[in-house]
Amino acid sequence: MSDEDTRASVRNLFTTIGRGTDPVDIALLFSEDVDWFIAGDTASVPWIGRKVGRQGVAEFYHQVRGLLISERVEITDILINGSRAVALGELASRVRSTGKLIETEFAFDLMVRDGLITRCHMLEDSFAVALSVV
Repeated sequence: MSDEDTRASVRNLFTTIGRGTDPVDIALLFSEDVDWFIAGDTASVPWIGRKVGRQGVAEFYHQVRGLLISERVEITDILINGSRAVALGELASRVRSTGKLIETEFAFDLMVRDGLITRCHMLEDSFAVALSVV
């Protein structure tokens, strides 16, 4: 897979999410056997952790949209090496139940094969996120 193909798939992902696309349709951008993981305290933050397949991806976006209000997402860089991409950025989300604002920098570690995302690991300040949820 070329760098340009990988970049196009990653940009398509973030554009699709930004449009507020239905979670089931977002999940179609991922392989059925996607390696999905967001590290953190799953007891405090229900949307993080390991998800399985497209159903898990759709579940993630349903959970996030039900629990958070997205206030800002900015992708600052996308670094590409063949089928691997790292997307760096910042986000701000408001917790619906508490009104608290979560602001964090993030890195998405992504792999793309045949136009589908096969790996999605998100790294963020999960401690700060957990504190904002409760």
